[in-house]
Amino acid sequence: MRQSILSFAQARYLWLSAALVLASCIAYVLHDPVGAPNGGTWLGYTLGTLGAVLILWLMMFGIRKRRYRSRVGSMLGWASAHVYLGTALIVIAFLHCGFQVGANIHTLALVLMLLVIASGMFGVFAYVRYPALMTRNRDNTTRQAMIDEIAELDQQALALADAVDPKIHASVLRSVERTTLGGSAWRLLRPREETDSAIDQVRAYLDQRDKEKRRDERTRDMPTMFAMVDFLSSHAADSSNEALRKLMDVLARKKTVSVRITRDLQLQAMMEIWLYLHVPLSFALLAALTAHVLSVFIYW
Repeated sequence: MRQSILSFAQARYLWLSAALVLASCIAYVLHDPVGAPNGGTWLGYTLGTLGAVLILWLMMFGIRKRRYRSRVGSMLGWASAHVYLGTALIVIAFLHCGFQVGANIHTLALVLMLLVIASGMFGVFAYVRYPALMTRNRDNTTRQAMIDEIAELDQQALALADAVDPKIHASVLRSVERTTLGGSAWRLLRPREETDSAIDQVRAYLDQRDKEKRRDERTRDMPTMFAMVDFLSSHAADSSNEALRKLMDVLARKKTVSVRITRDLQLQAMMEIWLYLHVPLSFALLAALTAHVLSVFIYW
């Protein structure tokens, strides 16, 4: 059975984090400081040191991810510990400060820590939830196969449109050129897909041709020479209409595949976008934590 970061080694780091939180809570309850509990007591300094060490260790995870040949634990184990110990920091930090907050650098460090943890929790949700959705959306195919199919459908659509009408060809070509899939994580959240406009143009053109055909059918009592001309033109129109209908089928198929690719890319973006907050906030937390520690040693 494949393990996840939450169930790694029978949730070893969940139990370790729970034990750490429980021990901190017991120490906090038994602690009897002079005045209100705060970060300046022996327990406050102890929990503060523990929290600072945890923050520094958690930031080492980014270095460990890039050391592919490292044998210091598995990546899955590091990720599991990162999740559970990071969550335990919430309790440890509040016990460290005695639940006292204010408009100062100490509270800023606390707020940044909570934001980092919150963004990390979303990251855990994304990595647990979205891969399954991506597999279901791909329907036993790959993203590259879908992209290749889009390219093939574009060529078929252009060939059919070229045999119908220059305006239809220009509309299909414009939809091909304006369709953009991929790019940055922010771009993936708002992909640009222009197949609908081409479908609307073809449908409108097809409706117009059908109206013209019905109008021509009402003139079949014309003299023989004119009836022959109308007969030949109607057969040409039928051939054109058949190409139009095939073009509609191709564009509809392209729309279906495009929607699946777009969904696939959006799910990937949701798995990445949180890092644009998590990483900068982590470094901001490190700076605030440094200022917090220095101010404690200087002014306390």
